[in-house]
This record gives sequence, C-alpha cells and structure tokens, in this order.
Amino acid sequence: MEMINTDFLTTLEPMKRLLNVQSIVTVYYFEFSKNYLFAGEQHDFWEMVYVDKGELEVSAGKEGYELKEGDIIFHKPNEFHNLWANGVSAPNVLVVSFVCSSEGMRFFENKIMRLATGERELLAKILQEAKGVFKPELGRLYLQEKRLENPRIGAEQMLYIYLEQFLIRLIRDETTNVNQERMSVATKKKFEKSVVNDIIQFMSDNLHGHLCLDDICRAFFFSKTYLKTIFKKETGYTVMNFFKMLKMEEAKKCIRESNDTFTQIAQKLGFDSVHYFSNSFKKQTGLSPTEYARSIQALEAKMREDSEG
Repeated sequence: MEMINTDFLTTLEPMKRLLNVQSIVTVYYFEFSKNYLFAGEQHDFWEMVYVDKGELEVSAGKEGYELKEGDIIFHKPNEFHNLWANGVSAPNVLVVSFVCSSEGMRFFENKIMRLATGERELLAKILQEAKGVFKPELGRLYLQEKRLENPRIGAEQMLYIYLEQFLIRLIRDETTNVNQERMSVATKKKFEKSVVNDIIQFMSDNLHGHLCLDDICRAFFFSKTYLKTIFKKETGYTVMNFFKMLKMEEAKKCIRESNDTFTQIAQKLGFDSVHYFSNSFKKQTGLSPTEYARSIQALEAKMREDSEG
C-alpha cells in the first residue's frame, strides 16, 4: 500500500471562527404576569432577551424600549438592564446569557431585531437542548449549578452549536432582517411622528391623482402593517380615510375659491365621476356639494347683513 504524505498537515492554517461561545450561563424561559417587574442587574457577560409572546418593556443603560412579539434585544457585558410587563400583556420571555469575547459580537451591540421563522426555530432548539443539560426550576430556569448528573448525550455540545448558529445567522441576515439600532421610546415616537407628517405631506401633494395604500408604502419603503399602525396611532384615522378627508378639504376650498363646476372639481381631484364625488363629499361633510356651496353663500349674506345693520 502506498503511504500518503501528511507533511502538508503541519502547514494548514486553522479554520477561522467568527464566534466562539466560551460558556452558557443561563437559559431562562418564563411566563410573566402582566404586572411583572424585574429591578435590574449588571454582569460581565452577554444576555439576549427574546419576546416569544405578548409585549415587554426593557431598559438598557438610561434608555427604555418597547419590545413586541418576535423582537430580541442584546445587552452587552456590564450594561445595566431591567425589564417589566406593561400591565396589559402577559409576556412569555426567553433569556439566554453567555460568555463570548469574539470580535464578531460587536455586531450585537445596541441591537434590537425582529426574528424570522427560521431563527425562532433555532431558539426553540436551544431551549429543547437545555432541557437535556440542566434540571429546570420553577418557570423553566436553567442554571449552571443545576446541571444534570447524566445529561443527554451530546446535549451540551448541541446547545453551544445551536447558539453559535443562531448568532451567525443573525449576522448573515443583517441586510434582509428588520434589524436596527436600538431606538428609545422617546426617539421612536419622534421618528414615527416625523414619518406620519411626511406621509401627510405626500398625500397633500397627490390630491389630484389616484393614490392607494400600496403607492404610499412603496414611496416610504414601509410594510402595510407598520405604516397603518403608526399612522392610526398618531392621527386616530386610517391612512386612506385621512386621504379622503384631505381631498374633501381641498374640494371645499375649490368650491369657495373657484368658478369650476362640480364636474371639473371632481376631475381635478381624481374622481371617476361627479356622482362618486358628490356621494363621497356628502359622506365626509354631511352636505352635498350644492348644499355646501349654498350654506357658504347664506353665511356670507348673513354676515353682510349684520355688518350693514
């Protein structure tokens, strides 16, 4: 048999590792009450907090954040943090703390992320493997000091593999996930208000055409769900109802200021027919265009009489 020369093995460079989790400190899954409050802590290792169900509020340093179902936040070493339920929603929360000094962890500093289905499945695998390593306490709290005497074969290694796989996947998917730097509650409100103001201005600039929700979403690169949510929260109206209101305000202005017929006004504002315009006008104002025009004339006549009298 021919001998294989293995001298090349001594010159092979080691495979590069983006992340190397040195130790898993805790794996914690809890179903909090709606009034739960954790006073806070600070430690020299990483911690990630994932909202499996419901909503959760957290603080990191001096800033507060609102997390929705599917959101995850990362706390870097020595960052003071606490969490609490909002008094309305009783959240289910997964907390994993671990030691990792790899340079790649810098990616997770000041990050709040929305997880995709595949990433949620990896978290479920982490929790499943934890059951084969640690003896759970109330609320499924898995601690190093509660390690099983005879853990499931390979469970400890799989726990590390799944955690590293989860973290690497998040880094890889940075350009496709809804990942963002942390945004405090105050900053988030200011941002949302600014977005809504921009949307209103966009609608005002397009009163004379056909505009649908898809058009607005494309213009601002937001999903329908997000756009509808922040708009309703800021204005109390749905996006398209607000657009109709703007059109009717412009219609009233045209009736007062121009000599255009109702048909011409309807065409200017992008209505398919004067009949549709009249129905929309009455539904919005309680008056038909004719009744509105007469009410303005009557009001002005009365004001003239009062001034002359």
